[in-house]
Amino acid sequence: MRDLLARDNVRIHPTADVSDRAQIGSGTSIWHQCQIREDTIIGSHCIFGKGDYVDFGVKIGNNVKVQNYVSIYHGVEIEDGVFVGPHVCFTNDNLPRAINPDGTLKAADDWEVGRILIKRGAALGANSTILPKVVVGEWALVGAGSVVTKDVPAHGLVVGNPAHLIGFVCACGARLEAGEVQTGMMVAHCPKCDATISIPLDIWNEVK
Repeated sequence: MRDLLARDNVRIHPTADVSDRAQIGSGTSIWHQCQIREDTIIGSHCIFGKGDYVDFGVKIGNNVKVQNYVSIYHGVEIEDGVFVGPHVCFTNDNLPRAINPDGTLKAADDWEVGRILIKRGAALGANSTILPKVVVGEWALVGAGSVVTKDVPAHGLVVGNPAHLIGFVCACGARLEAGEVQTGMMVAHCPKCDATISIPLDIWNEVK
């Protein structure tokens, strides 16, 4: 597998454990002690830091940066350009149990996978936890240590446990400022790059 991936311009550290059944795009780097399991699809030009775990069947887009010791479990899909901070954990079971009520060990058919979707350009801060059945919108920003229990809107800035919406951010990362209201939309302004971004007014008003 390492010889094949080397020919495809993929860098894999000798201590990494990468399944022969994983699909990995050109230009991707997989560093020390990572484990990439079977039937995972990883795009081009991604970076995986030390100690990352990527479960079977996970889908990851292009230009994704995964920092050290991240756990990405079955049922997760990450789109292009997402930043995943160190020690982020993606969960996939809303009702976790090791055993069934009769005491038998749970098998693959004894629970339901709760899927997670992280959309293009979003960023997840260090030590954040993403619970099952959550969608994090495009260019959203999850603060360090947050526990995300519900969907995050595009450009949303969430913090806390449980995470709650405190504002909105530009694609450049700066906090958006309120602008004009036009037909149910807040046309927000970025003080850093001067971009304007339209946010539905009902979602803008959810800020706490």
